[in-house]
Amino acid sequence: MLLPIAVQSFLIIDVGHVTLGLVSSAVREVLRAVYISPVPSGHALLEGVINVRGEVVPVLDIRERLRLPASPVSVDQFLVLTESASRRVALRVDQVRDIITLSQEAIAAPEPELEADAVAGIARTADGVMIVYDLDAFLTVEQGRRLDAALAGL
Repeated sequence: MLLPIAVQSFLIIDVGHVTLGLVSSAVREVLRAVYISPVPSGHALLEGVINVRGEVVPVLDIRERLRLPASPVSVDQFLVLTESASRRVALRVDQVRDIITLSQEAIAAPEPELEADAVAGIARTADGVMIVYDLDAFLTVEQGRRLDAALAGL
């Protein structure tokens, strides 16, 4: 979630051909990708779960959310552990690049058709265009309930 402050820092990640920025205050840790245990849930956005020091953490499929082709887990990928307002989750990404700081003025409002996809804004960086991603909007309320139900039996 973007905060109403003048300057904010973002972790720059790549998923497929898309460059995203996650508010760095929501990022807890970056790990090398590991085996993701599948969970029979029928939840399209739940890729599975991982064990992080005894805690079961759901891995959400950001590729599915961005409508990108599926990709098998690779040791070259990363898991970004995040903490949104409602839960701790991991996102499997292809690359973790850098942390940058941007002013609110540098972030343009998203196009109306992108708002439903948890896009909080668009910003130009030295390397191109970055989509500012709102982790709190990743799941709808109903998707969050279904995720909680799928994880309740673990």
